[in-house]
Order: sequence, then C-alpha cells, then structure tokens
Amino acid sequence: MKLDAKNIARAMPIGSLSDRTGVKVETIRYYEQVGLLPQPDRSEGNQRRYGRAHVERLAFIKHARDLGFPVDGIRALLRLSDNPSMACDEAHAISVAHLDDVRHKIARLRSLEKELERIAATCSGGVTACDCAIIEALADHSRCGEDH
Repeated sequence: MKLDAKNIARAMPIGSLSDRTGVKVETIRYYEQVGLLPQPDRSEGNQRRYGRAHVERLAFIKHARDLGFPVDGIRALLRLSDNPSMACDEAHAISVAHLDDVRHKIARLRSLEKELERIAATCSGGVTACDCAIIEALADHSRCGEDH
C-alpha cells in the first residue's frame, strides 16, 4: 500500500520506530512476520512507514514481552484488544496461566539455587581439579541420572 503525500510526513521509518519504542529493528520485522504487528504502508520508494497505531501496538507487545508472555499469548491478547466488546475471560485465563508458569519457574530456580549453594559449599578452592569437590559432585550427579 502506498502512502499519500499528506500522511508521508506523519509516518516514520523502521529505525525511528525502533528508537521511539526501544525495540530492535530485527525484532520489529519478526513481529511483522509472525503477525503481531501489521504490515506497514510503503513510501513511493517502497520503504516501510509506520504510524501512531504501530507505535501503540508495539508498546503493547513490548510490555507483554517484558512481562514474559509468550508470542501466542500476546497474539490472543492483541485479538482481544482489537475487539473491545469481547469479554475479558480469555485475557484473565491467559494471565493466570502465565502467572502459574512464572511461579513454577521461580520454584525451579529456588531449587537450583539451593543445589548450587550446596555444591559451592563443598569446595573452598586450593586443590587440583581432580580433587575438586565441585567437579566430583557434578560427576556423581550425572552418574545418578544414568542409573534411573
């Protein structure tokens, strides 16, 4: 789609959109490819030209990504955002599922932290690698996994 002369002055190239939103150019192109961000209009020279709607949508996407929402979840949330008369039950379900995922990851990280603390406490350094308790603990753990 070609922009008319009136709207060209208000449109911005991809670099300006990137600077304005803090989203890398490659990421903007990716969001276009996967359908999160609509394809922009093109100038007479066939350059992408983005408008205010792109800035707002990209800000929505960036905030959702910063919160860790997956692309499919963002796609569903955008669909709901584009249809304001729809009930927000699906948005609630998406956010609750994501919260559950985050809590599960936090629990796994806490477990990982405890294991690393345990392993780190077994060694105070000053020995050769063949006598290192950390190397030994990791080797024992990998062998335990093979037995099961």
